[in-house]
Amino acid sequence: MNATPKFAQSKPSFHTELKKRISQYFEKTGKSTAGNYKLWLKAAILIIALLALYVHLVFFTPPAFWAIAECVLLGVTVASIGFNIMHDGAHGSFSKYPTLNKMAAVTLGFLGGSHFMWNMKHNIIHHAYTNIDGIDDDIDAKPFLRMASTQKKYKFHRFQHWYFWFFYCWLYIYWIFFSDYKKYFTHKIGDVPLKKMMVKDHFYFWAYKVISLTIFIVTPMIMVGVMDTVIGYLIMTLVAGFILSIVFQLAHTVEHTHFPMPNEVSGKMEDEWAIHQLKTTANFATKSRIISWFVGGLNFQIEHHLFPKISHIHYPKISKIIKQACREYNVEYVEYPHMYQAVISHVSFLRHMGRA
Repeated sequence: MNATPKFAQSKPSFHTELKKRISQYFEKTGKSTAGNYKLWLKAAILIIALLALYVHLVFFTPPAFWAIAECVLLGVTVASIGFNIMHDGAHGSFSKYPTLNKMAAVTLGFLGGSHFMWNMKHNIIHHAYTNIDGIDDDIDAKPFLRMASTQKKYKFHRFQHWYFWFFYCWLYIYWIFFSDYKKYFTHKIGDVPLKKMMVKDHFYFWAYKVISLTIFIVTPMIMVGVMDTVIGYLIMTLVAGFILSIVFQLAHTVEHTHFPMPNEVSGKMEDEWAIHQLKTTANFATKSRIISWFVGGLNFQIEHHLFPKISHIHYPKISKIIKQACREYNVEYVEYPHMYQAVISHVSFLRHMGRA
């Protein structure tokens, strides 16, 4: 696909109505759309947990059993920092202060990723063109997984609902050691040209790669040895990779979400942007405070896609407003009450994609 598609223009616009209602909510309550002390406290807890686990593993060398358990916890913590701190920061919703947002966003750099690439891939492409094959890089796992009916099917895809977890585990390593560099050197994300990088963007890309490697590979190798570092790093990244993958996939690749494509001649989408987001996105386990806390509100994926600049701490409240609007306008609102139901739906979706 050479050109990005254009969304339909509806009058009256459903998106305009949603924005009006959400704006009225914040005006009435007097709340800021950004994060508050609850999010900042959570961020502090996660950062302290990361530092404590890292220091104990690297400088105090616990016995093998405890070291493995701590590496698993480190992977869980890394994923949660990505969901809660980096993600809100990258969208400018962690705080009303730009400096704090930038500090939150660049936690990705210390963990091995590139904020520049993430912003282009996630904030710009994924959020604008969700589930559009050929543009949305999040559904491009070719040739190992078939995530849309428009993608080529191979015989081994018949088994993808059995082996998907294996590839999900490798997401983190693939991301920081291959995907970022592929984007950097090809100047593309999928088929979409990469935004021109300034000198500072090149500098930060390489600086954070070096810093992350020094923190998570070089220093541990010096302190505890090569093999222990390799094993510990694999445990951490495989755990983090699976968690990151499954949470994002449950939001878009389940049985009830759609994968619309633009008209081949006009390049236009059938729906306006907000309707498109509701058709391609799903919520799960929104009543679970534990899951919501851990995944940074990304179980309220509909609210996040419609209002990405609003902090996730507000999603439970604004979800009620959006649901009501969907009922009035007869727009489907896809939600799985429990996480296990979303997982089952995702597995069923993969089975269907592998056999259809």
